[in-house]
Amino acid sequence: MDLRLVSHVLFLRAAWRKRDRWDAARIAAHQDEALKELRQAAYAGSEFYRRHHAGLHDAPLDQLPPVTKADLMEHFDEAITTPDLRLAELEEHLRSLIESPGDPGRPWKGRWWAAATAGTTGRRGTFVWNRAEWATILASYARANDWAGISAGLTRPLKVALVSSRVPTHQSAVVGASLRSRLVPTLRLDVTAAMDENVAALNKFQPRILVGYASALKPLAAEQRAGRLHIAPQGVMSASEVLSPHTASELQAAWGSAPFDVYAATETAGIASPCIYRNRHVYEDLVIIEPVDQAGTPVPAGTTGARLLVTVLFSRTLPLIRYEMSDTVKLGGRGCPCGRSFTLMEDIEGRIEDVLQLPGRTGTVNVHPIVFHHVLDQAALAGWQIIQEPSGLRVLVNGLTPGNSLEMVRAGVAGALTEAGVMPTGVEVHLVDRLERTALGKAPFVRAIKGQP
Repeated sequence: MDLRLVSHVLFLRAAWRKRDRWDAARIAAHQDEALKELRQAAYAGSEFYRRHHAGLHDAPLDQLPPVTKADLMEHFDEAITTPDLRLAELEEHLRSLIESPGDPGRPWKGRWWAAATAGTTGRRGTFVWNRAEWATILASYARANDWAGISAGLTRPLKVALVSSRVPTHQSAVVGASLRSRLVPTLRLDVTAAMDENVAALNKFQPRILVGYASALKPLAAEQRAGRLHIAPQGVMSASEVLSPHTASELQAAWGSAPFDVYAATETAGIASPCIYRNRHVYEDLVIIEPVDQAGTPVPAGTTGARLLVTVLFSRTLPLIRYEMSDTVKLGGRGCPCGRSFTLMEDIEGRIEDVLQLPGRTGTVNVHPIVFHHVLDQAALAGWQIIQEPSGLRVLVNGLTPGNSLEMVRAGVAGALTEAGVMPTGVEVHLVDRLERTALGKAPFVRAIKGQP
């Protein structure tokens, strides 16, 4: 446990509670000042942003060109504001976490925390934060508990059970390891583990907060209703996948209250979370979000954007200014019985990670994309995708990392399916220049062709 880091997080949480009383004008003023400081830091330390915003250093935010993940990864060493950080070194550090598992919460070189995206929208991204930035990220996740009305303190530890990926390079693993302490006892469960194992662990741990993918929480709710799972969490939080109304109702039926639908991303950390009235408020003091149409023009409140541009106001090591995400969201107005003036997020349509339904030895097996991460995250240079077809699975690999072959990838995927309890199924692997995308430009991990489950 890093006591300095934990102390910084507790300080930020206390300071941010005062912001809950800010009105719209105070929020806007804070954004203006924070954006000014961010751009000054970016232009002073990042050759990429000086060039990317050439002639626009004094232009309004909405006139600046967007930045994609591919842009940042291609020019990472120029985009970074710290000369002694290099992408190759960071990726080697992340590889070492997988090959020789250690504590992902321990800072690399004593100064940096790093995580990688899984390449959902194409190329895998690597991101890094200094101590102050990482404390802000941890506090942004903890804010979801505050806004949900779930308190914690020395006399009442916040026992958190997280059902998601155990891959140590995913931000959820780094966050969980960083927060684990006597104040926040944490149980991390693998979404791909056997259900009886996870149920037994949860029954023993008895979490106050249950956090997980919607696709992981739904079967746990069924276990609770069936009488095999016996927990009474104060709050259930869904993250990283779209929470459908049907799934939300099943979670409420299992645990007696509506779940909290938290919106976050590796690149940005917390973006929005619900208050006790289940109205989702945007963290406007930490990020500026712009839903835009296909042409990149901001859409009005009440309209769903084709994608999202996010400016992270506290990013300094790797500045994110109008960073493009494939998510489709709809913003609302202001005003809520909770008293907060932060803009409401009415709907989130993106970021669904489809679950494959394949024949198994004892019936249909739900196969979460996490099953393939250990094989494909390290094998695919720029991203991967699985297409479910009548004849089996078609795996698209955008570039191969050194030491891998298409046959090795095929064998790895087939082995992962066997471990998940799937009956033998055809697996074809194809090296492609680009991944297949939806009408909105997304490239999800898993896609089923029309007529498939």
